[in-house]
Amino acid sequence: MSAVLTFAKLTMWEASRRRLLLALVLMTLAIVLLTGWGYSRLWTIESRGRPIGAVEVHLIASQLLILVSFMFAAVLALSSVLVAAPSLSGDIESGLALSMLSRPVRRAEVAVGKWLGLAALVVAYAAGSGTLELGVLRLTTGYLPPHPFLLMAFIAGEGLVLLTIAMLFSTRMGGMTGGIIALVLYFMAWIGGIVAGIGQALSNAPLIQIGTLSKLLLPTDALWRGAVWAMEPASIQAVARAAGPGASANPFAVSDPTPPALVAWSVFWVLGVLGLALWSFRGREV
Repeated sequence: MSAVLTFAKLTMWEASRRRLLLALVLMTLAIVLLTGWGYSRLWTIESRGRPIGAVEVHLIASQLLILVSFMFAAVLALSSVLVAAPSLSGDIESGLALSMLSRPVRRAEVAVGKWLGLAALVVAYAAGSGTLELGVLRLTTGYLPPHPFLLMAFIAGEGLVLLTIAMLFSTRMGGMTGGIIALVLYFMAWIGGIVAGIGQALSNAPLIQIGTLSKLLLPTDALWRGAVWAMEPASIQAVARAAGPGASANPFAVSDPTPPALVAWSVFWVLGVLGLALWSFRGREV
């Protein structure tokens, strides 16, 4: 266990020294300040010559928050892939893995330590950026989403899913190849969720099955829809339910929370893919 924690700390230290992390932090702060200015301008909107009230401001802010959160989720997904895809393959190609494994260190300890270190950074970014964004939203509009902690948990879950599958690819592929494949799968899963919604609107079983299969193979879209539900006020959810099955095709409007079974599947998916990565790394020649 001590070796795992050592590799986790080394991974976090190495990642913190990269310019990518610094650029990500600076960009996040700039986005939070910019969106905070945008939220504050909502009070200047007029309807029929009069400023809109707090209810309207909160409603608009809730929808803007969904768009901003989608951007943060995409940035986190991209960053997770960029740091995880070369995590093992880079060490193998540079010969660093050979020197590490020549000591009494098991490959599983190296892989799990790297995953834990990167996972801690993913969770820290999701919690930190989410807290800043929601704090600015509260300060400028007085609004907070119904389930802020669930929101951050679902966004972090997306990052962990992509981190894990990118690390699996890292055991057999180069960093660029594995990263591109992981990102393509991410967007395919997002499109699969839209396809499932279209299938429900048209009562088309094949489309529904395709969308369901995409959620099982890569549960990022299911987690994103859970984040959307956590941000939506009850009035928007009621409108989405009134719109019928067709509303589920919209990835920015969700009428019902992500089923607990699908959340549990996401947890088992991460553990299963991580186990598969350990098995694959064990058989890789270094």
